[in-house]
Amino acid sequence: MVMPNRVVEAQAAAGAGTEEGRRPTVVPAPAAANPELSNRPKRRTFTAGEKLRILEETDRAAGTGDIGAILRREGLYSTTLTDWRRQRAAGTLGALTPARRGPKVSPPHPLTAELAKARQENAQLRQRLERAEAIIDLQKNPRRPAARLWPEKRPRGRI
Repeated sequence: MVMPNRVVEAQAAAGAGTEEGRRPTVVPAPAAANPELSNRPKRRTFTAGEKLRILEETDRAAGTGDIGAILRREGLYSTTLTDWRRQRAAGTLGALTPARRGPKVSPPHPLTAELAKARQENAQLRQRLERAEAIIDLQKNPRRPAARLWPEKRPRGRI
């Protein structure tokens, strides 16, 4: 009968590719990446209104630890609050909001309304001028029928 070798049994039990009887650490394979989810977290952005709201709230905080509680609730650091206060003091807080996407709406020109009014007045004056010229022509030549001067006034169906 052959005596079993304990060293060979220990290596066989540990499996192939082991060092000194230790098993390698098993690292699970990463799950298949979902294309809809980004692997990288996005940085939070605050609008100027949100920044001003938080600043007003911290300015109103009177008790000990109230500002810290607000910072913890909002997930902010005190340095962020300090930066926002500096921006508010410099008047640049509103300028840091992200620009609106899409085509930019141009403000109306101040003379647009005046131009429309002038065009309307011009059309009315042209109409008055045509009527005045027709009256003058009638006064010069009274034998000319009035129906030719104002075709829209002529009765329809009868001549």
